[in-house]
Amino acid sequence: MDSGELRGAGLALTLRGSQLFSGLPENDVASIAALVRVKSLEKHGYLFREGEPAEGFYVVQRGAINVHRVNAAGKEQVIYVFRAGESFAEASLASPTGYPANARAVENSAVLLVPKVEFLELVAKRPDLAMRMLGSMSQHLRVLVGLLDDLTLKDVETRLTIKLGGTKRALAAELGTTAETLSRTFARFREAGLIDVSGSSVTVKEPDGLTALLKRNLGEV
Repeated sequence: MDSGELRGAGLALTLRGSQLFSGLPENDVASIAALVRVKSLEKHGYLFREGEPAEGFYVVQRGAINVHRVNAAGKEQVIYVFRAGESFAEASLASPTGYPANARAVENSAVLLVPKVEFLELVAKRPDLAMRMLGSMSQHLRVLVGLLDDLTLKDVETRLTIKLGGTKRALAAELGTTAETLSRTFARFREAGLIDVSGSSVTVKEPDGLTALLKRNLGEV
């Protein structure tokens, strides 16, 4: 296998790891992989800014991408932090306007750009591809509904143990705060006997007490 084939196989593997493409046959994924371009970003580097022409949508290969908007007062509001395997900006396929938000790397990252024009041309030739992608998304929704049902049936202690994903800094970005503030907040809750923190898991021991504290200190947390 030459370098071009290795690259294509690697790109296809990344695409298949995304829920958007996970249900597609290998040849369909390979067709999409042939279109994509890899973009590398250093930490804090911008992938795009609000209003810029939309090149297409993206799949995170590694790292984390903070998608956010900035309000009139200049305050950044985080919409979501996307991590490896997640796709974003799919709305650009159906929108004639530019990107509706900003996207910045939380850490050194690489994303796959699925170019809008080429992808739409492929779908026009292969309408069955669009139907299969919709099927993949429907399957994802069924899985989420199943997880929700399972969660409803579990005991309270299990439901209140939360597994945190990514780094503390990335989580803080999602919450619109800093890693230092997040650490201080966790420490306050732990000292008050409201939570336990073990590695990347947080167990809420006193939900009512935690709710009351948050209400009293809403402006500080």
